[in-house]
Amino acid sequence: MATSHQHQHSGHSHGHHHSESSNIALAFWLNFGFALIEIVGGILTNSVAIIADAIHDLGDSLAIGFAWIASKVAAKKPTERYSYGFRRWSLLSALISGIILLAGSGWVLAEAIPRLWQPQLPHVGGMFALAILGVAVNGIAVLRLRTGKTQNEKVLSWHLLEDVLGWVAVLLGAVLMYFTGWAWLDPALCIGFTLFILFNVVRSLRQTLALFLQVTPDPALQQQISTELKQLDFVKSIHHLHLWSLDGEQHVLTMHVEIAMPPTPELQISYKQQIAKVLAPYHLSHTTVEFEVSGEGCRDAKSCC
Repeated sequence: MATSHQHQHSGHSHGHHHSESSNIALAFWLNFGFALIEIVGGILTNSVAIIADAIHDLGDSLAIGFAWIASKVAAKKPTERYSYGFRRWSLLSALISGIILLAGSGWVLAEAIPRLWQPQLPHVGGMFALAILGVAVNGIAVLRLRTGKTQNEKVLSWHLLEDVLGWVAVLLGAVLMYFTGWAWLDPALCIGFTLFILFNVVRSLRQTLALFLQVTPDPALQQQISTELKQLDFVKSIHHLHLWSLDGEQHVLTMHVEIAMPPTPELQISYKQQIAKVLAPYHLSHTTVEFEVSGEGCRDAKSCC
């Protein structure tokens, strides 16, 4: 019985860490700074949509700030205690960010719905100016985070996409209210974009929770890997194949490979090289392969799947 370990750490991965941190830092400062502008602007324009978005942005800033710290922690090198590294701190940040966004959206709905029955016409000129600025500022942050690949960046991009859509709604609402005087458009549009974002955040939060529970991130990918490995001449069967993800980007694979006869040292090296060649295109962060000879019996038989 032999075990093969492969770890793929490179400058490419380090580049992802640096990119994630800089993207989140930009999103934090843009979001926090503009939230302060929104508070003043919302009061001056008497717009519930702007005030609600300002409070929501402050909540987003807390979530993004935590994500920024978590991204720096995630870039630290593995230790004896954190043998896989700190990448799951990024995943924890994604979970917390999703929960904060759910809570913030609930608050927005609670504030906006009553205004449907008691609408107040805001200062549409001020709304229009703030909306143009809001689309520009938050749009820049969304574009930066959309280039990221981690679950942390994906969840945070929904924070800021919510703001972009919100400001588009404010922009359209300001134009319509200017020509029609329909004050109810202010809370109605606020409710509309919040419900849309809630739908997407719930979906993203479900994915984050699944990664936390070490659910296979891609069942089709797992089946494809298993099928390709079984085509190797020396492989009789594969069991205990587990594919899980550290943070939605970096995946871990472990498996038991059954072979017909105990291999010589030369054959064992050859087997490892052939397996490594099959797995190379998938860019797995960690792989552990254990060889078992036919009839040997699996030491993890009680939990074999």
